[in-house]
Amino acid sequence: MKHLNYTILLIAILIFIYPTVILSETSQKETKKVDSDPITIKSNSLEIDNKKNIVTFSENVDAKTPDFTIKCQKMLVYYLNKPNSKDSGKEEINIDKIIATGDVKINRPGSGLATAEKAVYYQNDEKVVLTGNPIVRQGNDFVEGSKITLFIKEKRSIVEGSEGRKIKAVLFPRSEKR
Repeated sequence: MKHLNYTILLIAILIFIYPTVILSETSQKETKKVDSDPITIKSNSLEIDNKKNIVTFSENVDAKTPDFTIKCQKMLVYYLNKPNSKDSGKEEINIDKIIATGDVKINRPGSGLATAEKAVYYQNDEKVVLTGNPIVRQGNDFVEGSKITLFIKEKRSIVEGSEGRKIKAVLFPRSEKR
């Protein structure tokens, strides 16, 4: 049971941060590489609720792989049990959504940093919604607003303001090297 719960968390975090894992075009080689990458998750508390299908990591959550780091105060992983299609009698675990709250920082070296008070990943829609002073940075460039939605599969984003807060984007010119 302990191994199953760590597998759920590993899948959840990889889906949340590493979009190529969820794309149907991912090759088996790439999937094997991701599966073999080590992950270290630290928190002050872990709770598994199989009746509600939730895994909760609380207090100083720090999840690391060679490709990314997520830091937050609480991470909820909602999962669904579905019958296995191979008639083995076992159930498959599928992630429904992941909610990270409390000083959320998502860092991918070379790809930037996203911060917010709350980040929600929706598996079926393949999108991440950042709220609570969300900011996405890459190098010196950044964008901020009231809500930032990242559509992973479509490789596009929507930044929304609110009545009291306009969006702000700061982009630095780049020189082309030939």
